[in-house]
Amino acid sequence: MLAAALFATSFTAVARLPEALPVPGGVAIVHLAPDSQPAPLARFNGERVMTVRDHGRWEALVGLPLTLNPGKHSLMVNDRAVAFVVKSKRYAVQRLTIANQRQVEPTAEDLVRISHEKELIDHAFATWTDEPTDDLQFDLPAAGRFSSSFGLRRFFNNQPRQPHSGLDIAAAEGTPITAPASGTVIEIGDYFFNGNTVMIDHGQGLVSMYNHLSRVDVVKGAHLTRGQVIGAVGMTGRVTGPHLHWTVSLNNARVDPMLFLTAEARKVGNHPPAPAGATRPPAP
Repeated sequence: MLAAALFATSFTAVARLPEALPVPGGVAIVHLAPDSQPAPLARFNGERVMTVRDHGRWEALVGLPLTLNPGKHSLMVNDRAVAFVVKSKRYAVQRLTIANQRQVEPTAEDLVRISHEKELIDHAFATWTDEPTDDLQFDLPAAGRFSSSFGLRRFFNNQPRQPHSGLDIAAAEGTPITAPASGTVIEIGDYFFNGNTVMIDHGQGLVSMYNHLSRVDVVKGAHLTRGQVIGAVGMTGRVTGPHLHWTVSLNNARVDPMLFLTAEARKVGNHPPAPAGATRPPAP
């Protein structure tokens, strides 16, 4: 009984939500039902979706993949479909020159390693635990300049590659990296592209990843509090200089980390403006 009460308390404690920006790579906040009703079970594209109480209603927080087509979409809630609209967004182009040609055109042996590492990372991103983080607005994980924004259509040595799935924070090597919210370390590794990496489960399909670290200061399975040091900025893996590549994934969709930052975090250092058009949706 006590455990159930504690779970209910933590489950309803969410007070601050991410910014709503229903575009590919963004977050849709979909109104579901009054919170006097039982917690709904929501799915999008077959993935469980976070549901939280906010201002007397159950809300679904839906991560929208960068590959999603704009237009009308449906969220399956219990046994019914709830429609919402995804707007279009065109991301800028970024061209980078990589000195190590293997990191642009990996060898056959490299590809075997990359495939194995992708399985580990994909498995971590698919993590689901019922209890969400204590707060859905994040602190900045490292003090520095926002150097490459989310969603950039990237070319390495003039060859097209996957869009930029995170936010880059340029900082001096050794700059501390801290957990932006509470969570549990679910994966640690030294990967071909990502270098030294830490992945954190924040609950209900919200997972964050930290790449290119010079060192890792936590172990797999560690329970973290907001602000706890997890490592330091470095330039391991595929990089052109020291920085932190920070990824946020919601219901297994990589989304813009800027949408999760507190207003205070966005003011730190030299950074781009908040995503255009990001708002809190009005209650119906």
